Amino acid sequence: MSKAPESQASKPRAPRSEPQWPRKPEVLARRSVATSRLFHVESLDLRFSNGEERTFERLTGSDSGAVMIVAMPDPGHVLLIREYAAGFEEYVLTLPKGLVDPGEDIVTAANRELMEECGFGARSIEPLVELSLAPNYMRHRMQVLLATDLYPKRLPGDEPEPLIVETHALEELPALLAREDFHEARAIAALFIARDRLRGEADPARLW
Repeated sequence: MSKAPESQASKPRAPRSEPQWPRKPEVLARRSVATSRLFHVESLDLRFSNGEERTFERLTGSDSGAVMIVAMPDPGHVLLIREYAAGFEEYVLTLPKGLVDPGEDIVTAANRELMEECGFGARSIEPLVELSLAPNYMRHRMQVLLATDLYPKRLPGDEPEPLIVETHALEELPALLAREDFHEARAIAALFIARDRLRGEADPARLW
């Protein structure tokens, strides 16, 4: 009588190996290439763990950081602003955002920017996520915060013209993505993260 083959479950499993991450490159030299009012271009000479050497350039900004605010006047809607984007030479729809001023924490900065750009303050502000932008070329981190329980409050800002504030349904993200004037990746990611956070709080089964 032939012996039945052993089941897959009875066979010993090979031990899992942890991924071997390469060592970070050694910085051989660091030089300032150019500086403007907002930006600093830096050149880095790097030696990688395999001995290869390369020169990279990166754009650095304020070390104080920046904030982006998902502001909700009610549980189903979010405030977006329409502002001129000089990089694209056109008006775009995005979330309110700005730099953290010296001495501010991110919650204070988010509330100030919300008052300056949208004319609202928030009684409740909580951090959602930290996002980067083109990390191969930019040392930039954006803190995304969720602002709720809004109240009217305006502070003077530094915008060259009044911003247009629009209210959009958070559940209509597919329609927003189809618009030609809504394309900033950080704002898109922030809205999806906020939507999923709120869905999970209302019904954890809907989060996945």
